[in-house]
Amino acid sequence: MTEKQKRTLIVALIVHVIVLNLTWRDLRRRPASAVRGNKRMWRLASLANTSGSVAYWLFGRRRMPQGEVVVAVEAVEASA
Repeated sequence: MTEKQKRTLIVALIVHVIVLNLTWRDLRRRPASAVRGNKRMWRLASLANTSGSVAYWLFGRRRMPQGEVVVAVEAVEASA
């Protein structure tokens, strides 16, 4: 592998890990009613490759009702 290829692979891996972390954090905090499909399925899809995470952000999330948003924010603030 050339140095340029190695750098590109490292950057792609870093991006994948960041997007994976954001996806799993959102899945952990979001109630099941605000996710299209099974949370476990979305975790597996996002783990397989970055396109699984992108699919979750584009198609897997539902809008949360106003009451649930406040509860989710309060839960995060309480744990901090």
